[in-house]
Amino acid sequence: MVPFAIFGAIGVLAWWVLNLVAGDRSRASERLEAMQNPGLLRDRESKLTKTKGEKVTKAIENAAPAFARPLQSQDQETVDKLKLRLSNAGFRGESASTVFLGLRFITLLIGLGAGAIILLSADVIDKRALIKVVLLAGGLFYLPTLVLMLIARKRQQAIFLGLPDALDLLVVCVEAGLGLDQAMRKVSEEMKKTHPVIAAEFGLANLQLQMGGARNDVLHELGVRTGVADVRSLAGVLIQADKFGSSIAQALRVQSDSMRVRRRQLAEEKAAKTAVKLIFPLVIFIFPGIFVVLVGPAAITMVTEMFPLMDKK
Repeated sequence: MVPFAIFGAIGVLAWWVLNLVAGDRSRASERLEAMQNPGLLRDRESKLTKTKGEKVTKAIENAAPAFARPLQSQDQETVDKLKLRLSNAGFRGESASTVFLGLRFITLLIGLGAGAIILLSADVIDKRALIKVVLLAGGLFYLPTLVLMLIARKRQQAIFLGLPDALDLLVVCVEAGLGLDQAMRKVSEEMKKTHPVIAAEFGLANLQLQMGGARNDVLHELGVRTGVADVRSLAGVLIQADKFGSSIAQALRVQSDSMRVRRRQLAEEKAAKTAVKLIFPLVIFIFPGIFVVLVGPAAITMVTEMFPLMDKK
């Protein structure tokens, strides 16, 4: 009876999935509607995709607390560090840490399940099989952390590359007579397409200022939230300029020039490293092919012409 029960459960599940994907409408009616009004169908598909994405996100958020409970720390310093790492990667929601810990626990369970399958399929459970299970479970457990690090690094790189342009626009706005708050809002509006990450950060800082936050606290939080050293130094310069009453435009201009010089120096450093990095692909991939093309005909001639003469002698 067990195989029949499994077959029936799989059949019911497949029917439910197909019914969920296909819906009540037939494929012919959908194609006719697409021919009559293509734009309406695209809008409907985008809305349907968005709705499904929201449902999946909501389901993950609802299930995350139960999975994240075994990994939650009672140390407030550890919790703050995790929130800072998530903020550096752009995840600032209230449930971001819970979802992250839940994903880590889920990946750990997947690794343990895969390890159990490996142990059951092995003929003999030895030390090598146990090492494979531990490495698999540990690798999947730290996989979300690695992905988070890569996302944070990519985001910080985007902020670093877009910050000089943002500072130039800030200088123009401030010298035109706008205050720092209005200048930040203008930067966030004008740089949405070119540098969306830095524009979002400036927009959030401007929103905090509009909500009544102190300028020094907002600028300090901007530097900490992004995790970029240049943004922290910019926040420090603006705080000092506001504290001592010096020219904000001049401070921004000096900071922009120094950051542009640093970005050019980094580009020159990467260009200088290119020749050294090209040695490995040249030796491994290109030189063997050139060697075969140049020496191959001569080697074939030697084999076909010289070796028979040597055998006759």
